[in-house]
Amino acid sequence: MLQKNNKVELLAPVGNPEKLEIAIHYGADAVYLAGKEFSLRNFSGNFTYDELQSAVKYAHKTGVKVYVACNIYSRNFEQKAVTDYLKYIAKIGADAVIISDPGIFMEASDVIPNLPVHLSTQANTTNYKSVLFWEKLGVKRINVARELSLNEINAIASQSSLEIEAFVHGAMCISYSGRCLLSSFMSNRDSNRGMCTHPCRWKYAVVEELRPDKYYPLTEDDRGSYIFNSSDLCMIEYIPEIIESGIDSFKIEGRMKSINYLASTVKVYREAIDSYYASPENYETKARWIEELASINNRGYCAGFYFGDPDQILPNYTKNKPLSNHLFIGKVIEKASRCLTYIEVRNKIFKGDDVEVLGKKGPVVKDKIIDIIDTDGQSVPFAQPGSRVTVLLNNEYCPNDLIRRVIGTTS
Repeated sequence: MLQKNNKVELLAPVGNPEKLEIAIHYGADAVYLAGKEFSLRNFSGNFTYDELQSAVKYAHKTGVKVYVACNIYSRNFEQKAVTDYLKYIAKIGADAVIISDPGIFMEASDVIPNLPVHLSTQANTTNYKSVLFWEKLGVKRINVARELSLNEINAIASQSSLEIEAFVHGAMCISYSGRCLLSSFMSNRDSNRGMCTHPCRWKYAVVEELRPDKYYPLTEDDRGSYIFNSSDLCMIEYIPEIIESGIDSFKIEGRMKSINYLASTVKVYREAIDSYYASPENYETKARWIEELASINNRGYCAGFYFGDPDQILPNYTKNKPLSNHLFIGKVIEKASRCLTYIEVRNKIFKGDDVEVLGKKGPVVKDKIIDIIDTDGQSVPFAQPGSRVTVLLNNEYCPNDLIRRVIGTTS
């Protein structure tokens, strides 16, 4: 197997300050995030200006890079605000800015020439001559279009010295590289300005003109009809192939998703990447990685366009997966003493609950809540969401480890 000189980067989505801590805890090499404006995920919480500055400081202290998104297609009235935002991104020491709009790129080249520019997947880069064009203009990294195969990516990598970034996990848009008009037409929210309502995931039926109250179902399962709905991307079983294709950065989708999703995906891909580089010739996919990714909410998994298999990119009619088989119930805040752990409760917990703890490394640890102690030092039978309590467990855990309960095991 061909091994690249530089280890691939694991790039994680961060929608708010808490997710930043989680991404770093579970092993991200870099994170991508955004301010309150000018990115494609306006509903993810995002960061105020002060939070952006704090995020960069926190990440850099742990050796993690920060890429800030400014990847909308801007309008005339926004030009001064975009310029001010670009200057702020450079001022706080971000490692790169993510751009798709050529006008914003031109402005960035003028006002922040020393800050590396990463070209968003929204720019639809599908061939090596486009990459050479952007390279000549000064772009440092390309997030290639999701429509490309690994062979096409390899051809691009062999023609250019630019860093190549590609998605390896998460939701995929049904339209070309995410450039979709459904949201604009159906709910007056522009998907290319961070306000997509995801109508590709809504349920649909056919209505005949003279029978407006009669809905004719399309191909469906017991949850409804999903004529646009794509399966989620998951490349955990193909780590050697994607590393050897010339991709420099493995990008996980999901700034709007939960910290439970973020922890599981970052942890699994971190372990897989490290395992490959430790011994490429002996690398094998671990069953527990697949099981962990299957346990989080998903719409069925596929390999996208990477291998040119048309069955992988069909709309997902039959693979709609039930919700996660475990419930996220708490996050470790700090270790109080041996086996006593101070946690933030996210879903109601009970004394006697059988739980799993997702640590930074290794398999999930099974444990039991032996006791719950409230802020007054009193033992209580349960704790409500939003509270902070000390729990007695059988093992010791670290801050930002996540605790969950397998659904159906409530005491």
